[in-house]
Order: sequence, then C-alpha cells, then structure tokens
Amino acid sequence: MTITTPVPASLSTGAGATVELVDVVKDYSGHRALDNINLSIAPGEFVALLGPSGCGKTTALRSLAGLERIDGGSIRIDGVDVANVATNKRDIGMVFQSYSLFPHMTSIENVEFGLRMRNVPADERRVRAAEALEMVGLDSFATRYAHQLSGGQQQRVALARALVTRPRVLLLDEPLSALDAKVRLQLRDEIRRIQTDLGITTLFVTHDQEEALAVADRVAVMRAGTIEQIGSPEALYTTPSTPFVANFVGLSNRVNAELVDGSVSVYGQALAALGEALPDGPVTAFIRPEDIVIERDASFTGGVEATVVTSSFLGSLRRTQLKTADDTLLSVQHDVGERALPGDVVTLRLRGAAVAVSARD
Repeated sequence: MTITTPVPASLSTGAGATVELVDVVKDYSGHRALDNINLSIAPGEFVALLGPSGCGKTTALRSLAGLERIDGGSIRIDGVDVANVATNKRDIGMVFQSYSLFPHMTSIENVEFGLRMRNVPADERRVRAAEALEMVGLDSFATRYAHQLSGGQQQRVALARALVTRPRVLLLDEPLSALDAKVRLQLRDEIRRIQTDLGITTLFVTHDQEEALAVADRVAVMRAGTIEQIGSPEALYTTPSTPFVANFVGLSNRVNAELVDGSVSVYGQALAALGEALPDGPVTAFIRPEDIVIERDASFTGGVEATVVTSSFLGSLRRTQLKTADDTLLSVQHDVGERALPGDVVTLRLRGAAVAVSARD
C-alpha cells in the first residue's frame, strides 16, 4: 500500500532544528561505546547512522534522546546544550524497532497520548491525532487495537504518535527491521516522503546498508564507537575513504595488488588509489562487482582468465562468481542478457575505477 495523503498543515514542524554532537563520550564499565563522536545535522536533513552491531550507533541515538547520560562532550539542539535536559523536555519524537503501542488503547488513543501528556485540549488532540493517522494511511483504523493491526500498521501508528506532537527532531531506531521485506520497502519510502514534507530533522539508525543508502541525505558509517566516514550515499559507495567502508558499504572483491607511487596495479591494469596514502608494496584492493567486465571482444589482449563458478539471476542484473588461476573468487555484476555458464573460461578486465586499498593481510 502506497500512501499519498498530503501532510496536514497542523502537523508541520516548520524549519527543522540543527543537531550537534560535539566530542561525545560514553563509557560502559570500562568499555568506550562512543569515542569523541562529532556529528552535525542541518535543519531538515535526514542522516543515517550505519554500522555493524556494537559499533555505537544506537548509543549515539539514545544519547541524543536523553535515554543515556553521556560522560563527556555536549549535545546541542539549535545551539542549546541539552546533555542535562530530561528526555521529555528535548522536544524529540522517537520510533523504535518494537512498536511499543499501548495494548489497551485504540490507534487514535495511542496517537493522542503524547498530546494528553502535554495537556492539549481534548477537541484539538482528537483532530490532530486523526490527521496524523490519515497522514500514514490509517484513518479508517482509528478504533482498532494493536492486536487487530499488522506489524506494518502498528509501526505506522507509532510514526503518527511520534509526529503528532510536532517535535523538532525525529529519531528512528531500526524501525523497519521487524517487518517483512515488502512492507519494509513501502514503509521506508513513506517515512522518507513524510520526513521531506514535514521538513523535520531526522536521525535514522540501521544496520541495513540498502535502507541507509536509499533514504538518507548523508550516511555516517560507524565502527568501534567512532564515525569512520560521513557523506552522501553516492560518495560512500564510489569513494570510500577506508577499507572498512569499502568492505561494509556495498559488495567488494578483495584482490591482491601492488601499490607503486599512488597507483594500484591489478591484473596488469593501473588504478588510482582511494583513501590515506600507503607505502609502496603489496596491498589488498577492494573492487566493486560492477567494475569488472566479462570481455567479449576476441581481439582484446590483457586482463585475467577466470572460470565461471556460478551465475545468479537477480532480476535487473546477473551476478556471476568466477575463480582465477590463483584461486581468487571474484563476483561480477552484469547485464542479464550476458549469459555465463559454470565451467566457462572467460577473460576479465577492469573498468578503471579508483579503488580503496589496505595493507596486505
């Protein structure tokens, strides 16, 4: 179900807030969960925190929400340090992985709850709650209880509840991970549409790189309590600044190579190196599957021979796995019309895109 209901004017937050995490530190029993994190989010911007389990992304979000007390640094909303301000005074809306609806309340009563806590008059809160449910496509489900709703519908109610108070900042803590694939995709797009229409500053935590790259204006990749790289989805994918980002964001082939004067020699081709400079010598190059071509031109010389292991049809593309003479496994993404059968011996060449490199293991 795709919802196209315009966002009501009564729910508009106006200009989004500026959010800043400045040298934020958080320790748990000697373990540093956040190590001098610095992050600035512009008004109305949608930023995703992406990283593996335990990297600190949820701790950063909970610290911004006031659910965790930080051990150093400052957290600012529109320039005001809120590190010592109670959660309910920070003017933040939150949506969690678990739907967290009150089971004894109907959908509209759940949405009204935050307004009731703010002493909004009954008539006004009923109108605003109804408009919020309409915004997420559930106006006809107002009198249903949580157990009468699907998972996706419950999460839409949770989103309406988070937005009905007109918060300055919206925090989303893996809100889609409990949903099935089709519902997750639909709700992901709806969250982005509503966020854009409202102009609300949003921080979205996820371990799913596809989600992060699809919806965020910028993505911050986290590792061991630090931000490894932050940038647009396109920049993270095409110009990763570290081997970790190259390996974590998207698919990459790890190939033995030689670095000489900033140029990486891979299968006889010279490629530009991304990231910090390394000393000349053996390196590992991270090459995207779409940057390797199965060469069909019989007159082509060079490249590397490889034997097809498997080839998978993925709808809009085909992914073929091949093995070189030195037993390196390579994944190649190519047009579905290009067939390669297991056992075929083919020649591979590189498109010439710059690659991230790391010291050889």
